[in-house]
Amino acid sequence: MNRREFVRDAAAMAGAIALTGAVRGSGPGPRRLPQVRIGRTRLKAGLIGLGTGTIGAGKQSNQTRLGQDRFTAMVEHAYKQGITFLDCADQYGSNPYIGRAMKSIGIPRKSVVLQSKTNSVTADGVRADVERFLNEFQTDYVDIVLLHCMVRADWNVQLQGAMETLAELKRKGAIRAHGVSCHEFGALETAAAERWVDVDLARYNPWGQYMDVPPGVEPAACPPHILAVLKRMRTAGKGVIGMKVLAEGKMARGADRLERAYESIRYSLDSKAIDLMVVGFESEQQVDEIVAQAWKALEAARARA
Repeated sequence: MNRREFVRDAAAMAGAIALTGAVRGSGPGPRRLPQVRIGRTRLKAGLIGLGTGTIGAGKQSNQTRLGQDRFTAMVEHAYKQGITFLDCADQYGSNPYIGRAMKSIGIPRKSVVLQSKTNSVTADGVRADVERFLNEFQTDYVDIVLLHCMVRADWNVQLQGAMETLAELKRKGAIRAHGVSCHEFGALETAAAERWVDVDLARYNPWGQYMDVPPGVEPAACPPHILAVLKRMRTAGKGVIGMKVLAEGKMARGADRLERAYESIRYSLDSKAIDLMVVGFESEQQVDEIVAQAWKALEAARARA
């Protein structure tokens, strides 16, 4: 990102905050989080996204274990507050939950960004997965599809067929953007350098917990190393989405959870490298708490501008 883009985005964010704050008292309902651009894609979504993969494996997660009714109620509660980025994965089994929730609530398709992830490593497997994702979401396109959980620095060599298939699906309009989620430092560095990557889902928090620790670095000391890579991504125009911002929910519990949430959200905002953050909400109360801390962090950022 060059200086002109930074100034433009900072001004847009400040304007969104000011506008949304002004609207707060002019009508019913909660104020909605500002929308942000996801890299150089044409996609925009709320600053905080809804994650559906807490302890996610075997086609289930803490979110899907809520059951459809409670899950739908939480999605609706979040959507009303401007949480319009919905992060799913085949591994979590959450695609159909989101599809049913959107239909039940009546959420307009264009008002949200749908992201899902495939564990398939072949061209045919990825193609079949995306076709199924469309059915599960009950839509004719998915905004972002990621290759899930990259743990090798040479993933872009090993997965050429899968990458080419996602590029083809993007050209045909079945998806809008493609990329990877990373769970290893070498894989993250490759994602920063790989032109094919439109969007990266990266682990980032102030504490170095559940992050891609570089060799020879203590976990608590790794955030600056991760940030350097994320800044390269941002400069290249890639969308950078933060995950594990509350350390897999560990920091969302306890008496100091609000302070921890504020600390992490502000840390991501101050990084100037992350477009939006995904949080694995498990209740409407958590939505309210995290959104309140997001507004607090945004208002602090505006005061410093």
